[in-house]
Amino acid sequence: MKLTKHILLLTLVSVFATACGINKQTRELKALEDCKYHIRSADSVYLAGIAIKDFSTAKDFNLAKYPGIALGLLRKNIPIEGNVNLQITNPTSRQASINQFEYLIMIKGREIANGFVNQKVSIGTGSSTIIPIALKANIYSLLADDKIRNEIIDFLNTDKEQKGLVTLKIKPSIVIGNKLIKYPGYISIDKELSNKILL
Repeated sequence: MKLTKHILLLTLVSVFATACGINKQTRELKALEDCKYHIRSADSVYLAGIAIKDFSTAKDFNLAKYPGIALGLLRKNIPIEGNVNLQITNPTSRQASINQFEYLIMIKGREIANGFVNQKVSIGTGSSTIIPIALKANIYSLLADDKIRNEIIDFLNTDKEQKGLVTLKIKPSIVIGNKLIKYPGYISIDKELSNKILL
């Protein structure tokens, strides 16, 4: 009888601890929704092997000067690579936390990159952290569209600061016990990106 009571007590404690863990993770995830997101910088961004900053120094941009891009258009493969540094600031009175997250990067409603960050992130009240996100994608579909290609060229090929809208979507995951639980949708972040960050 005593053994049965002991097992029942242990079961109740385990259920209570699990419930507390779920509530804590839920609060931390909710705080993450309320965080502020800012694209702080971008490092080593290359388009078809050419440094993006080189485009701003070209007086007259044309594909003939960049055979890698012209060839990429023929092959329908124009790679872009680099690192985007995402700053997350927690203005809430609760700790914000995730174990890992999937992400999408979109321009003009078109997905240009996606990936996965396997890094536990905890952001205390009033503090910030910077997470590097690897950018690696084929943007042929963007550059094949004459209108969008011309807008991108105008955005990069200038000495003046210009801003364009970028959408970052993240799908966080939390760990409860041994199980990874994914957020049911994406947290969508629309941000203006200055060409000065890239150049």
